[in-house]
Amino acid sequence: MWQRSVCVGLLALALGYLCLLGPELPHSALRQLSASLLGGLRRARSLEGRMVAAWQAAIVRPARGWARVAVGVNACVDVVLSGVKLLEALGLEPGDGKNHVVLNSRQDLKEAFTHFMEKGAAAERFFSDAESFHHIAQTASEYPGAQLYVGGNAALIGQKLATNPDLKILLCGPVGPKLHELLDDNVVVPPESMQERDEFHLILEYQAGEEWGQVRAPNANRFIFSHDLSNGALNMLEAFVSSLEEFQPDLVVLSGLHMMEGQSKEMRQRRLLEAVASISDIPTDIPIHLELASMTDQDFMSNIMHQQVFPLVNSIGLNEQELLFLTQSASGPHASLASWSGVPDVGVVSDILFWVLKEHGKTAERASDLTRIHFHTLAYHILVTVDGYWGNQVAAVAAGARAAGTQACATETIDTSKVFLKAPLEFVTSQIETPSKISLNPDEPVVHWHREGISFHFTPVLVCKDPVRTVGLGDAISAEGLLYSEVYPQ
Repeated sequence: MWQRSVCVGLLALALGYLCLLGPELPHSALRQLSASLLGGLRRARSLEGRMVAAWQAAIVRPARGWARVAVGVNACVDVVLSGVKLLEALGLEPGDGKNHVVLNSRQDLKEAFTHFMEKGAAAERFFSDAESFHHIAQTASEYPGAQLYVGGNAALIGQKLATNPDLKILLCGPVGPKLHELLDDNVVVPPESMQERDEFHLILEYQAGEEWGQVRAPNANRFIFSHDLSNGALNMLEAFVSSLEEFQPDLVVLSGLHMMEGQSKEMRQRRLLEAVASISDIPTDIPIHLELASMTDQDFMSNIMHQQVFPLVNSIGLNEQELLFLTQSASGPHASLASWSGVPDVGVVSDILFWVLKEHGKTAERASDLTRIHFHTLAYHILVTVDGYWGNQVAAVAAGARAAGTQACATETIDTSKVFLKAPLEFVTSQIETPSKISLNPDEPVVHWHREGISFHFTPVLVCKDPVRTVGLGDAISAEGLLYSEVYPQ
């Protein structure tokens, strides 16, 4: 680091000396030497510093922004603490990992946490035993260093958007007294959304390189579990939709469908159909963004795709685990891929995103409103849009990446000494069709390409070296991307 600073200082001194000698040098020589030295100054800056400067220039507000945003329907209080320390406090010993669709015991919790910690992947599970869960939750909330935060995708998105004083936010979800106390003053909670008790979710975090037994985490992430009946049944969905008429939002953000996985198959099927009916009541001139989250039931994901949920929304936000699960559930491209190995291949991700919009997005022949997907993974983001429906997406994807770098490190602006570039500097845009090969320029970090009427905007993420908090990162990214997005009137 100090060597780079010395180089920059010497180059600056040389440039100053050159200016003093200017009258005695030919103009062409002065221009050539100045350009050479300025080029050296640019190269002396870190890749990270150049990217941050380029993002700052690219992030501009849309011509027509949102004024009122309604967000629903999952909300809770997050209890955040070290996963390893909680398991040790519960008297659990390290062992082999194993994936569990539903957690029925402490042993299931230990095995599922170990499984995902070893992969470095985020996951969310339902804990079926109410009594056991409440005992674990009490142990967690009383553990030294445990912190309580606003939780639930909808509440987190609402809280993030509420930091913008020009926006008015409506949040509808199961809001108990503690959550109401934690919410920003700019968030309006309708009376029918209030309840006597909070829903608690336990967020077990681990750091990059952290070990438990034989397991070593490849990167920082978190494992989430709860026994959440209000959010699991989407109890507030109808209240949310009915509150829109009075609130008159410019944008609706919907999340929480994944919480229904804890319900029986029959209950889930019935509730999904009721959810579709409620969402259908939202006026078609109000764009809807659906934020997905970790799921395990392929039939349920397939139902969400095919039973008119995707066609009812204009925009979707999701991460690499959800994208792979989505294509596996519907036998899409690269469905045979069991899991990601390291940073998800950009060409594979691009193929799946393209397929989602081609199969389920808006076309002249298909009655669908889906025209936008915001994909986020640790190393990079991609915004994919059907041409002619969304604007300002260069700013939107850059803003999402900036939010990832600031929130993970808990800094107001990106501190380049605390982040690093993990994205590939070269990649191909498809693994199926004849691809384009792209080389990343840190001075122009938002890359744009087209594929059959669909636009892709890619940018790397500057990954926090020592993340302070990983929970809610995807929600903050989606919120920031939406804040800078502009929907074109049709």
